[in-house]
Amino acid sequence: MNLTSENTAIVLDSTSDYPDAPARFPNMRFVPLYVRFGDETYRDYVELSPAGFYEKLRVSPVTPATAQPTPQDFVAAYEDLAAYERIYSLHISSTLSGTFQSAELASQEIGDKVRVIDTRTASLAIALLAHAIERRLARGTTDDEIAALIDRFQASCDVLFTIETLEYLQRGGRIGKAQAIAGGLLNLRPVLTIEDGEVVPVARVRGRQKALAEFERRFVEATGDGPGLRIAIAHADAEDWVGTLSELVWRVRPGAEIEFTSTLGAVVGTHAGPGAVGFFWFQDAD
Repeated sequence: MNLTSENTAIVLDSTSDYPDAPARFPNMRFVPLYVRFGDETYRDYVELSPAGFYEKLRVSPVTPATAQPTPQDFVAAYEDLAAYERIYSLHISSTLSGTFQSAELASQEIGDKVRVIDTRTASLAIALLAHAIERRLARGTTDDEIAALIDRFQASCDVLFTIETLEYLQRGGRIGKAQAIAGGLLNLRPVLTIEDGEVVPVARVRGRQKALAEFERRFVEATGDGPGLRIAIAHADAEDWVGTLSELVWRVRPGAEIEFTSTLGAVVGTHAGPGAVGFFWFQDAD
């Protein structure tokens, strides 16, 4: 089967932090997770914008909680795409959320036209994968080629992020192996990554400039300059990081393309906390 943008759709959940996907691509859909402040529940991005979330977070006496979409939420998205012969449903790591499992249950009601993918990552890394698939659909592709792309993406897409405190990851139970550094930060700033779908610490540094230097060192070691290197930058109410990291990319990898810059939505922001920044890259061949 020849897969194209006309016969193949892509479904994302809101942890991709890519709410503009449906407006940019007619074959994409965006399924929101839920954020709760006490008795109030909001759909991520749909009923609570990133700006509204961080404003609410600053003044709310209660800690927000998150919940995955229901299987019925995904069924509705898949049924909306009934005209398409194939659907790729790309989701946050199943280690970090039950979203993948909800999508899997929904797909069983629709049939084998839906391919549910555990991306083993989060946030704009998922958006990078969606664009990589879309580029192949634009010229025509196959399930086998997309499967090979997803395998390579899962093995080689890199994520670095730094947070001001581990408090939010601890509250949400998403801390993974980073728990080992939780006890003695003492003004140290953790630099973390996602490996095999789990949050893993890679360094502890003192202050923003040292964190930036660690980002640069690891980025340079992991990449070469040239076409196909795709970059994304996301922040949690810390917009000045976008310019700083963009300048880093332009200086050390001028051939790279910064494909996305975004504010982390309410769901990812609940777990990362204000001041977090994520730096994502993927070397694509297409």
